[in-house]
Amino acid sequence: MSTSNLGKKVKTVVLGGARDPGDKRIFHTLSLIAFLAWVGLGSDGLSSSCYGPEEAFRTLGAHPYLGIFVALGTAITIFIISSSYSQIIELFPTGGGGYLVASKLLSPKVGMVSGCALIIDYVLTITISVASGAAAIFSFLPEWMQIYKLPFALFGLVVLLILNLRGIKEAVVPLVPIFMTFVILHAFAIIYTIVTHSADAHQTIAATQKELSNSVGQLGIMGTVLLIMKSYSMGAGTFTGIEAVSNGIPILRDPKVKTAHKTMRYMSISLAVTVMGLMLAYLFYNVHPSEHKTLNAVLFETMTAKWNPGTAQIFMYTILLSEAILLFIAAQTGFLDGPRVLSNMALDRWFPSRFANLSDRLVAKNGIVLMGLASIAMMIISKGSIAFLAVLYSINVFITFSLSQLGMVRHWWSKRKEEKHWEKKLAINALGLILTSFILVSVVIIKFGEGGWLTILITGSMVFLALKIKKHYEKTMDLLKRLDVLIDSVTASIYNIDENEKTPAPLAPDYKAKTAVIMVNGFNGLGIHTLLSVFRMFSGVFKNFVFIQVGSVDAGSFKGAEEVENLKNHINIEANKYVDFLKSAGYYAEAYTSIGIDLVDEISNNAEQVLKKYDQVMFFGGQLVFPEDTYMTQWLHNYVVFAIQRKFYTQGYPFVILPIRV
Repeated sequence: MSTSNLGKKVKTVVLGGARDPGDKRIFHTLSLIAFLAWVGLGSDGLSSSCYGPEEAFRTLGAHPYLGIFVALGTAITIFIISSSYSQIIELFPTGGGGYLVASKLLSPKVGMVSGCALIIDYVLTITISVASGAAAIFSFLPEWMQIYKLPFALFGLVVLLILNLRGIKEAVVPLVPIFMTFVILHAFAIIYTIVTHSADAHQTIAATQKELSNSVGQLGIMGTVLLIMKSYSMGAGTFTGIEAVSNGIPILRDPKVKTAHKTMRYMSISLAVTVMGLMLAYLFYNVHPSEHKTLNAVLFETMTAKWNPGTAQIFMYTILLSEAILLFIAAQTGFLDGPRVLSNMALDRWFPSRFANLSDRLVAKNGIVLMGLASIAMMIISKGSIAFLAVLYSINVFITFSLSQLGMVRHWWSKRKEEKHWEKKLAINALGLILTSFILVSVVIIKFGEGGWLTILITGSMVFLALKIKKHYEKTMDLLKRLDVLIDSVTASIYNIDENEKTPAPLAPDYKAKTAVIMVNGFNGLGIHTLLSVFRMFSGVFKNFVFIQVGSVDAGSFKGAEEVENLKNHINIEANKYVDFLKSAGYYAEAYTSIGIDLVDEISNNAEQVLKKYDQVMFFGGQLVFPEDTYMTQWLHNYVVFAIQRKFYTQGYPFVILPIRV
């Protein structure tokens, strides 16, 4: 067995077989209903209850009863941010993530900043979710096993990376039972806490009033308010994940907006109830942070202290294990939405175009791999520290939150004369802007010296890189315009034939004669120059001309069966313009077109069809030659023609690359 065949078999076993992008059923099988979207996207928000409330509660220190006010404020904020993002869903029904909202409603460069922050946020979503999941599992393991926590987390990242390379739905469905176990057990724990302490409710109220008076006496009114606000800000991780639904609309089942609204309701209600319930439980059971255990682990241990030992142990292990796996599910948000944002920015030329490409499993392979490797690196750098990751995490997500809300506020104000009930809509987004901006500024100021500076540096560096890439692509487009000057004259020869002039009779193909097969990518200057170069260098040699064009199914076109069909029609029209041009000049020509994921394989398949038909074939492809061949040009351009030449060389097909200078 050859090495290449062995590699293909291993890939099929690990990642699964290839999918057909032309199969209209594929969009149904890959999409998620509201419930599965709640699992795959909403789990990010719900899982934040495993570390967000803990960070807020730790900040209160000797004033734990102030947590009631923090919990109430947190729940209200969840509903406000959810409501504001529901408006974003309605305004951007095809997907209204932070990148698109800021780009459309503010400016492309502001959108790029939002997108960079969002990509880093999704990397950190993966990292902190897996790190927190590992912490939950190791909370009920012996202390001597703590040294294995980081390796376990790294192993978890690798497993999730492979799952996501297999495809979206397959990564979500197997995790549904665990997700529901988490929901049911936490609902039980919250209800159990309320029922068993209902008789002490008046005592809790009295204790809260007393503690509030003591806090005011010790800190003053302003000091107490600032402590509550600091705790509220430090629990900012609780709100992360709310934007995931608006980012993930493209993978939702039709009708997408209705499904997104349902998913948002499921997520906001479940998150608000869980956060408030856990904060109250911390108070009722008087829990204290532990060095080697999560605060939830301490809570459940205290809650079950008087239970039957066997029952208590089973409950502890089950609920903590469900937390751990839910956190692993939450990492899915980063793998689902991160590559999508990256591909959208690649289509807008802020990042290399290869990040918009899909694998034969119809997932953004390059984006998934980048997210996975970046998360592994971040896990190693942070050594799995949840407190450190939470700071980086909160800053980036609230950059996107704030810019999205600002864009929506600007939109409603500009549409105040056209939009009904614009005051209400503006008020919701304005309130969201105030809250998210406050949290962003607070976290940056409070935690700047504890890691906040690092995330600002990383985000700033990514923004700088995006600007450099965009500048290069714009310069390339300017160079390509020099090639397009021939298109007008060629088009005129096709479509502006004098009415009195007789159209040449169509020629019959000569299958025994020499045939030039030219690779093209649209009716453009590059293709025209390649064709004219063939005429110039091989004058009178070829009697037949065949054009091969393959449409690349990338993240921009893979949005539904209709988009794929539009792509097919477009490439047919473009390729046939070359055919019409040559027929008008008295040559026989035809075109072979198709769509696919791997351009090299698809072109090779078309070439085999041509070889079955014509006896003497020579293949041609044009390649741009830049004024300066730099690492940037090599990194940002595919150079597919060289890959085709290598493959054709091994198959014994003559292939000539024609340099096109710009």
